[in-house]
Amino acid sequence: MSLSVDGAPAPSRGRPRSFDRTQALEQAMRVFWEKGYAGASMSDLTAAMGIASPSLYAAFGSKEGLYREAIDHYVSSFSGGFWGVMEAPTARESVEGVLRNAARVFTDGDFPSGCMVIQTAAESGEMSPELAASLCEIRASTTETLAARIRKGMAEGELSPTTDARAVAQFYAAVHKGLSLSAKGGAGREELDSVVSSAMKAWGPLTS
Repeated sequence: MSLSVDGAPAPSRGRPRSFDRTQALEQAMRVFWEKGYAGASMSDLTAAMGIASPSLYAAFGSKEGLYREAIDHYVSSFSGGFWGVMEAPTARESVEGVLRNAARVFTDGDFPSGCMVIQTAAESGEMSPELAASLCEIRASTTETLAARIRKGMAEGELSPTTDARAVAQFYAAVHKGLSLSAKGGAGREELDSVVSSAMKAWGPLTS
């Protein structure tokens, strides 16, 4: 799972800013997460961040520059649970842990529902090709990380050597995306956990 969106514009130099950059990014992240890239207006962003438009442009360069940094902030804030379960003793525990963690985070009432990165897939046409490509790489990295963990399980003798690691990873990455979409549509934690339990029943047939 990649941890940054490359190419963010460097902040312009000038007089010291009179706002907390980290807190401003937190608020911008929440607006983009809830409304999406195209749906978040500059007035939405400046109101949530508590700054004027000139300060926003001076600090982040553009809406895209702010969005890149907000995505980086999102990933750095929520990737801990993902990487933590990758250290589980077995590949099965790691994959299930990713899904259980997603069910928890995607329905946490303290934040907008779903996954901020996954929902960007529907907005590729609303952003620059460079930004869309960067976000595509982040989404794809989930599959790659799952596949690597499954291959490790194969190497350690946990899984059959004939397991198609990439196909299994793609299946569970699709479940992961589905959890985000369901949460965005109003599904609660219990419903998502039930989906995870059903998906994990396929683990044996897929890896034997």
